[in-house]
Amino acid sequence: MNEQPQATPPKTIPFGAEAFQESHHTEIRWLGNSGIFLNSRGYCMMVDPVLEGFDLPLLIEMPIKTEQVPHLDSILITHSDNDHFSIATLKKLLPLTNTLHAPKYVAELVKEKMMFEAFGHEIQASFEEGPLKITLTPADHLWQNESKKYDRVFKLEDFCGFWIETPDGTLWIPGDSKLLPSHLEMPEPDAILFDFSDNEWHIGLDNAIKLANTYPNAALLLSHWGTVDAPHMNVFNGNPDDLLHRVNNPERIQIIAAGDRFILGK
Repeated sequence: MNEQPQATPPKTIPFGAEAFQESHHTEIRWLGNSGIFLNSRGYCMMVDPVLEGFDLPLLIEMPIKTEQVPHLDSILITHSDNDHFSIATLKKLLPLTNTLHAPKYVAELVKEKMMFEAFGHEIQASFEEGPLKITLTPADHLWQNESKKYDRVFKLEDFCGFWIETPDGTLWIPGDSKLLPSHLEMPEPDAILFDFSDNEWHIGLDNAIKLANTYPNAALLLSHWGTVDAPHMNVFNGNPDDLLHRVNNPERIQIIAAGDRFILGK
């Protein structure tokens, strides 16, 4: 039992094949941690899906099992940390997936470990997938260079966020990152996948609030919280209550259950 109980989201809402059907809108479902499932008018994508293979105990049930995924048009991966880049998950999803997009280093890992020809991109590069236009945005998450377990010097271009333009609005996924000046100079998105981890290699709580208040009309889809049982690790231990009285227009904070849907709108 936790001595310091963690904030947890509402009970998971499972979904299955019905969520992959064509529609007249764009909906986003949180997969836990930093993963999402996006269905834009029938075009189906997952970003940083970790549906199995966690190396920490979980606080929530996953909203869909890998075996229940019928098909994916694409997968996006922001970086190679195993809470975003899950080999156990990808090995099962890639045979069902048309394309995978990531920074160049991550795309090389996908090819090396899973023999899948992923598309590697430079930061700020844009590409189109179905009805979507996607641009890689900068991120700074170079914590690996302070760890002795890596025999590689990581570079800024190994990490990214994604700016996703859909027919129904824009979603920005900044990714795991310290706050960068460019993060405060974006067009206002309609929604942000919002990491508010109070961690030195993430955005930090004060900077997360600064980012939120720079874009006062963007819906904030909370991420990187309430998923793994790790009360001693601030990177997984955000509390939405810390946002409520500091974020302008707090009604836009979306404390949603894993698997519940958010309808994206302009």
